[in-house]
Order: sequence, then C-alpha cells, then structure tokens
Amino acid sequence: MQKKYLLFDHDGVLVETEYWYFRANQRALSELGFKLSLELHLEYMKQGYSFSDLEALSRLDPDVVSSKHRDRNRYYQTYLQNEDIEIKGVQSVLERLSTHYKMAIVTTSRPQDFKLIHKNRPLVYSMDFVLTREDYIKAKPDPEPYLTALERFRGTREEAIVIEDSERGLRSAIAAGIDCVIVHNEFTRSHDFSKAQHQIQTLAELPALLSSL
Repeated sequence: MQKKYLLFDHDGVLVETEYWYFRANQRALSELGFKLSLELHLEYMKQGYSFSDLEALSRLDPDVVSSKHRDRNRYYQTYLQNEDIEIKGVQSVLERLSTHYKMAIVTTSRPQDFKLIHKNRPLVYSMDFVLTREDYIKAKPDPEPYLTALERFRGTREEAIVIEDSERGLRSAIAAGIDCVIVHNEFTRSHDFSKAQHQIQTLAELPALLSSL
C-alpha cells in the first residue's frame, strides 16, 4: 500500500541533539558523584529511561535529585543554544516530501526544548503537526506516541511509515504495527536495528525509498 503519512522522530533524525543531551546528563550526574559513560547512557536510551529513573539516584534525597534534574535541563538548553545541531540537507528533503505526503514530528522532547530548538529554524513549517512529550502519557518504546499521531491523521498503520534513529523508537514503531525506516546516526550505531523494515544512511535517501515502496 502506498504510504500517505510520514511520522518523523526528531532528535538524531532532524537535528543532531542526542550527544548534547548525553553531555547534559553526564554533567549533572557527575555533580552528584556518579559517572555516566556513553555506553551506559545508550543502554538507558534503548529502554527509554529518564533521569529520575536511574537506580543510582534512588538512595539520594528526592529534593536533591529534583534540583539536579533542573540543572540538567538548564545545561541541555545551553548546549542547544550554543552548539552546532544542524543536519545538512534536512530542510530541503522535508520541503520536497511535504508536497506528496502528510507529515508529523513525534518526539520525546519537552515542549520548551523543542520550542528553543526551532526558534529560528523552519523545519516545522513542513509538518502538519508536532507531538512533544506532553501530548501523550507513555513515551517510546511504548507505541502510544505513534498511535496518537496516526489517530490524529485518521490514517491506518499500513498508510504510515516511521522515520527513526534509535532502538527505542524502532521498538515503539514495531509495537504500533507501523513500518520503520532507520536513518543512520553515528551516536546510536550500537543499537539493534535488525527488525527495521528499511535502513538508509542519510535522510536524502528517503524520497527514493518511498517512491520504491
């Protein structure tokens, strides 16, 4: 069946933010005396764990953890405003696809972070709508985010395709019963993408892939 709806993950697919999110977590946890390695962060990422879910923090005063969580968010926003998070060619690909498909962003980003990222970027103008973390209850790898987007479009699973770069996102798409395209991202190269229907190296390959389906 021809695809009508494109459901894009955000971080790592449209903007290069995942490394800086790791750095913000690493910095905040180091101030609590914990060392967060990249390998451990990627494992937590696969499972969809949040800062407050980390077992190492369960023995600390909740108020201390909450305060450091706020610091993490502040560090991340500083990185978003000062580091290069562009992925070359994304805007032109989205503009091209938007003439043939209905499109949405489905992200676990907090709305305030998303707004900051796109303050001076036109990427969202190609989208029919955006779902951020406050638009659903259960985050990826639960299927709810992608099912919510599908319901918003009033489309079927067969008519949609998810574009992701992480194992957590792939698992969410699979659980929702929607085909998934994995876009290579060096940051998540250790994730297991063996169950993805398609894999591409860059987003520039997506239009040709969709035309072949």
